[in-house]
Amino acid sequence: MTRDGQPSQPPVFDVAFRDELKQLFRWRRDVRRFRTDPVDSSLIKELISTAALSPSVGNSQPWRFVNVADPNRRAIIRENFERANASALGDFSGERAKLYATLKLDGLDKAPVQLAVFSDTQTPHGYGLGSRTMPETLAYSVVGAIQTMWLAARARGIGLGWVSILNPTELTQILKVPNTWQFIAYLCIGHPEEEHLDPELVRHGWQDRADISEFILNR
Repeated sequence: MTRDGQPSQPPVFDVAFRDELKQLFRWRRDVRRFRTDPVDSSLIKELISTAALSPSVGNSQPWRFVNVADPNRRAIIRENFERANASALGDFSGERAKLYATLKLDGLDKAPVQLAVFSDTQTPHGYGLGSRTMPETLAYSVVGAIQTMWLAARARGIGLGWVSILNPTELTQILKVPNTWQFIAYLCIGHPEEEHLDPELVRHGWQDRADISEFILNR
Protein backbone atom coordinates (compact mmCIF):
# COMPACT_ATOMS: atom_id res chain seq x y z
CA MET A 1 0.00 0.00 0.00
CA THR A 2 1.13 3.56 -0.64
CA ARG A 3 1.22 6.26 2.04
CA ASP A 4 -2.28 7.46 1.09
CA GLY A 5 -3.71 3.96 1.50
CA GLN A 6 -4.02 3.23 -2.22
CA PRO A 7 -2.89 -0.11 -3.72
CA SER A 8 0.76 -0.06 -4.79
CA GLN A 9 -0.06 -2.12 -7.89
CA PRO A 10 -2.58 -1.02 -10.53
CA PRO A 11 -5.80 -3.05 -10.73
CA VAL A 12 -6.41 -5.48 -13.57
CA PHE A 13 -9.58 -4.67 -15.52
CA ASP A 14 -10.77 -7.93 -17.04
CA VAL A 15 -12.94 -8.52 -20.10
CA ALA A 16 -16.14 -8.63 -18.04
CA PHE A 17 -15.36 -5.22 -16.52
CA ARG A 18 -14.53 -3.72 -19.91
CA ASP A 19 -17.81 -5.02 -21.33
CA GLU A 20 -19.74 -3.50 -18.42
CA LEU A 21 -17.87 -0.23 -18.86
CA LYS A 22 -18.90 -0.12 -22.51
CA GLN A 23 -22.50 -0.73 -21.44
CA LEU A 24 -22.17 2.23 -19.06
CA PHE A 25 -21.03 4.40 -21.97
CA ARG A 26 -23.96 3.21 -24.08
CA TRP A 27 -26.55 3.79 -21.34
CA ARG A 28 -25.36 7.26 -20.36
CA ARG A 29 -28.22 9.48 -21.46
CA ASP A 30 -28.85 13.22 -21.50
CA VAL A 31 -31.87 13.06 -19.21
CA ARG A 32 -34.63 15.67 -19.48
CA ARG A 33 -37.50 13.82 -17.80
CA PHE A 34 -37.08 13.43 -14.04
CA ARG A 35 -39.04 12.17 -11.09
CA THR A 36 -39.29 14.67 -8.27
CA ASP A 37 -37.96 12.23 -5.64
CA PRO A 38 -35.16 13.88 -3.66
CA VAL A 39 -31.56 12.76 -4.12
CA ASP A 40 -29.54 12.37 -0.94
CA SER A 41 -27.08 15.23 -0.52
CA SER A 42 -24.33 12.78 0.42
CA LEU A 43 -24.68 11.12 -2.99
CA ILE A 44 -24.35 14.48 -4.75
CA LYS A 45 -21.23 15.19 -2.71
CA GLU A 46 -19.88 11.76 -3.69
CA LEU A 47 -20.55 12.46 -7.40
CA ILE A 48 -18.76 15.81 -7.17
CA SER A 49 -15.84 14.12 -5.41
CA THR A 50 -15.69 11.54 -8.18
CA ALA A 51 -15.76 14.29 -10.81
CA ALA A 52 -12.76 15.86 -9.09
CA LEU A 53 -10.73 12.71 -9.86
CA SER A 54 -10.68 13.85 -13.49
CA PRO A 55 -7.47 15.09 -15.09
CA SER A 56 -6.95 18.83 -15.39
CA VAL A 57 -4.37 20.88 -17.23
CA GLY A 58 -1.39 21.43 -14.92
CA ASN A 59 -3.40 19.82 -12.12
CA SER A 60 -5.21 23.17 -11.96
CA GLN A 61 -8.52 21.67 -10.76
CA PRO A 62 -10.50 24.65 -12.15
CA TRP A 63 -13.97 23.16 -11.62
CA ARG A 64 -16.36 25.11 -9.42
CA PHE A 65 -19.82 23.77 -8.54
CA VAL A 66 -22.77 25.90 -7.45
CA ASN A 67 -25.75 24.07 -5.94
CA VAL A 68 -28.78 26.07 -7.07
CA ALA A 69 -31.44 25.34 -4.45
CA ASP A 70 -33.11 28.74 -4.07
CA PRO A 71 -36.59 28.61 -5.71
CA ASN A 72 -36.43 32.25 -6.80
CA ARG A 73 -33.12 31.79 -8.57
CA ARG A 74 -34.40 28.59 -10.18
CA ALA A 75 -37.44 30.49 -11.48
CA ILE A 76 -35.24 33.22 -12.98
CA ILE A 77 -33.01 30.61 -14.60
CA ARG A 78 -36.13 28.95 -16.01
CA GLU A 79 -37.11 32.30 -17.56
CA ASN A 80 -33.58 32.61 -18.95
CA PHE A 81 -33.99 29.23 -20.63
CA GLU A 82 -37.41 30.06 -22.07
CA ARG A 83 -36.13 33.27 -23.67
CA ALA A 84 -33.07 31.55 -25.09
CA ASN A 85 -35.17 28.65 -26.35
CA ALA A 86 -37.63 30.98 -28.09
CA SER A 87 -34.70 32.74 -29.74
CA ALA A 88 -33.18 29.42 -30.85
CA LEU A 89 -36.49 28.38 -32.41
CA GLY A 90 -36.20 31.40 -34.70
CA ASP A 91 -33.05 29.92 -36.21
CA PHE A 92 -35.11 27.18 -37.85
CA SER A 93 -37.92 27.16 -40.37
CA GLY A 94 -40.47 24.80 -41.86
CA GLU A 95 -40.60 21.21 -40.65
CA ARG A 96 -37.37 21.56 -38.71
CA ALA A 97 -38.87 24.43 -36.69
CA LYS A 98 -42.01 22.39 -36.02
CA LEU A 99 -39.90 19.48 -34.81
CA TYR A 100 -37.74 21.74 -32.62
CA ALA A 101 -40.86 23.12 -30.94
CA THR A 102 -41.85 19.59 -29.86
CA LEU A 103 -38.51 18.69 -28.25
CA LYS A 104 -38.08 18.65 -24.49
CA LEU A 105 -34.70 20.31 -24.05
CA ASP A 106 -34.46 20.74 -20.29
CA GLY A 107 -35.35 19.15 -16.96
CA LEU A 108 -35.72 22.40 -15.07
CA ASP A 109 -39.34 21.75 -14.16
CA LYS A 110 -38.74 18.63 -12.07
CA ALA A 111 -35.05 17.91 -11.45
CA PRO A 112 -34.57 17.94 -7.66
CA VAL A 113 -30.89 18.88 -7.91
CA GLN A 114 -29.51 21.61 -10.15
CA LEU A 115 -25.81 22.43 -10.37
CA ALA A 116 -24.17 25.26 -12.25
CA VAL A 117 -20.60 24.39 -13.17
CA PHE A 118 -17.89 26.98 -13.82
CA SER A 119 -14.22 27.13 -14.72
CA ASP A 120 -12.11 29.37 -12.51
CA THR A 121 -9.96 31.14 -15.09
CA GLN A 122 -7.72 32.48 -12.31
CA THR A 123 -7.37 29.27 -10.33
CA PRO A 124 -4.35 29.42 -8.01
CA HIS A 125 -3.69 25.72 -8.56
CA GLY A 126 -1.34 24.48 -11.25
CA TYR A 127 0.65 27.72 -11.63
CA GLY A 128 -0.56 28.13 -15.22
CA LEU A 129 1.21 25.00 -16.47
CA GLY A 130 -0.21 24.13 -19.90
CA SER A 131 -2.95 26.74 -19.78
CA ARG A 132 -0.71 29.73 -20.52
CA THR A 133 -0.37 28.61 -24.13
CA MET A 134 -3.91 27.25 -24.36
CA PRO A 135 -6.19 28.96 -21.81
CA GLU A 136 -9.18 27.01 -23.16
CA THR A 137 -7.75 23.85 -21.60
CA LEU A 138 -9.13 25.04 -18.26
CA ALA A 139 -12.66 24.79 -19.68
CA TYR A 140 -11.79 21.47 -21.32
CA SER A 141 -10.73 20.16 -17.90
CA VAL A 142 -14.11 21.10 -16.44
CA VAL A 143 -15.94 19.40 -19.30
CA GLY A 144 -13.93 16.24 -18.59
CA ALA A 145 -15.01 16.40 -14.95
CA ILE A 146 -18.65 16.73 -16.01
CA GLN A 147 -18.34 13.62 -18.18
CA THR A 148 -16.87 11.73 -15.23
CA MET A 149 -19.78 12.83 -13.05
CA TRP A 150 -22.25 11.85 -15.78
CA LEU A 151 -20.95 8.30 -15.91
CA ALA A 152 -20.70 8.01 -12.13
CA ALA A 153 -24.32 9.17 -11.81
CA ARG A 154 -25.49 6.68 -14.43
CA ALA A 155 -23.72 3.88 -12.55
CA ARG A 156 -25.74 4.82 -9.45
CA GLY A 157 -29.06 4.92 -11.32
CA ILE A 158 -29.12 8.72 -11.29
CA GLY A 159 -29.87 10.74 -14.42
CA LEU A 160 -28.04 13.88 -15.50
CA GLY A 161 -29.06 16.39 -18.14
CA TRP A 162 -26.96 19.25 -19.52
CA VAL A 163 -28.97 22.42 -20.27
CA SER A 164 -27.03 24.50 -22.80
CA ILE A 165 -29.81 26.80 -24.02
CA LEU A 166 -29.07 29.61 -21.57
CA ASN A 167 -27.57 33.08 -21.60
CA PRO A 168 -24.24 32.61 -19.78
CA THR A 169 -23.81 36.27 -18.81
CA GLU A 170 -27.25 36.44 -17.22
CA LEU A 171 -26.73 33.16 -15.40
CA THR A 172 -23.43 34.31 -13.92
CA GLN A 173 -25.17 37.45 -12.64
CA ILE A 174 -28.09 35.49 -11.21
CA LEU A 175 -25.75 33.28 -9.18
CA LYS A 176 -23.44 36.14 -8.14
CA VAL A 177 -20.22 34.21 -8.73
CA PRO A 178 -16.81 35.84 -9.23
CA ASN A 179 -16.35 37.47 -12.62
CA THR A 180 -13.26 35.31 -13.18
CA TRP A 181 -15.47 32.21 -13.31
CA GLN A 182 -16.45 31.09 -16.81
CA PHE A 183 -19.85 29.40 -17.07
CA ILE A 184 -19.56 25.89 -18.52
CA ALA A 185 -22.74 23.93 -17.80
CA TYR A 186 -26.07 23.87 -16.01
CA LEU A 187 -26.82 20.33 -14.87
CA CYS A 188 -30.16 18.82 -13.87
CA ILE A 189 -29.79 15.74 -11.68
CA GLY A 190 -32.32 13.23 -10.35
CA HIS A 191 -34.02 9.90 -10.84
CA PRO A 192 -35.06 9.49 -14.50
CA GLU A 193 -38.71 8.94 -15.35
CA GLU A 194 -37.82 6.46 -18.06
CA GLU A 195 -34.91 4.35 -19.25
CA HIS A 196 -34.00 3.91 -22.90
CA LEU A 197 -30.83 3.05 -24.78
CA ASP A 198 -31.31 5.41 -27.74
CA PRO A 199 -30.55 9.13 -27.28
CA GLU A 200 -33.67 11.27 -27.00
CA LEU A 201 -32.79 13.34 -30.08
CA VAL A 202 -32.45 10.13 -32.10
CA ARG A 203 -35.72 8.83 -30.71
CA HIS A 204 -37.59 11.98 -31.72
CA GLY A 205 -36.08 12.27 -35.18
CA TRP A 206 -33.77 15.26 -34.74
CA GLN A 207 -30.41 13.65 -35.54
CA ASP A 208 -29.29 10.04 -36.01
CA ARG A 209 -25.96 8.72 -34.84
CA ALA A 210 -23.31 9.27 -37.51
CA ASP A 211 -20.82 6.64 -38.61
CA ILE A 212 -17.55 7.23 -36.76
CA SER A 213 -15.64 6.87 -40.05
CA GLU A 214 -16.96 10.33 -41.00
CA PHE A 215 -14.81 11.87 -38.28
CA ILE A 216 -11.47 10.14 -38.81
CA LEU A 217 -8.78 11.58 -41.09
CA ASN A 218 -5.53 9.93 -42.11
CA ARG A 219 -2.52 12.05 -43.00
